[in-house]
Amino acid sequence: LEILGLGLGILGWVGVILACGLPMWQVSAFIEANIVVAQTIWEGLWMNCVVQSTGQMQCKVYDSILALPAEVQAGRALTVLVALLGLVALMVTVVGAQCTNCIRPGKVKSRIVIAGGAIYILCGVLVLVPLCWFANIVIRDFYDPTVPTSKKREMGAALYIGWAATALLLFGGCLICCCSCSQRDETSFPVKYSAPRRPTSNGEYDKKNYV
Repeated sequence: LEILGLGLGILGWVGVILACGLPMWQVSAFIEANIVVAQTIWEGLWMNCVVQSTGQMQCKVYDSILALPAEVQAGRALTVLVALLGLVALMVTVVGAQCTNCIRPGKVKSRIVIAGGAIYILCGVLVLVPLCWFANIVIRDFYDPTVPTSKKREMGAALYIGWAATALLLFGGCLICCCSCSQRDETSFPVKYSAPRRPTSNGEYDKKNYV
């Protein structure tokens, strides 16, 4: 179960990095009657792309960081932070895992694993903030009649990848913490064995057994 939780956490961490790099956080909304569309606009955290109907794609990195909207700046900061925290969680969990010998088995090792699982859960919560923020803006602008049709957007594939990565991070972190807590409870009361009393040559028990 610990290895399964670690694997889910790694998959979620990779999913967050993938969602961070993809430019498809917002895509053009085709709500007009025209079937043939000349181009599709993708907007991400780091660049925006224009995909022509012929298949050609042109991307441009944002020129100014301070001129970006608040949700894009927050999305950049949180996704990069989650990518770094995911690496820390991976190292902490591997150090304290039962399948490694970096630390001797005991309470300290189980606490380290719990810390790694908690960091994975924190990563899932942090990456959920920009995803829900972007989704809220897209849905609000889509149903706002004052927003021009050309400015309306839909949720891109990066948001869905990010939500899947969030679920993997949360589930993997909870699995690691629960498995470590159960192992800690099992080892908190060690069983102590006493030497059996041996009878003496005359058939009676030795008096030192009663001391």
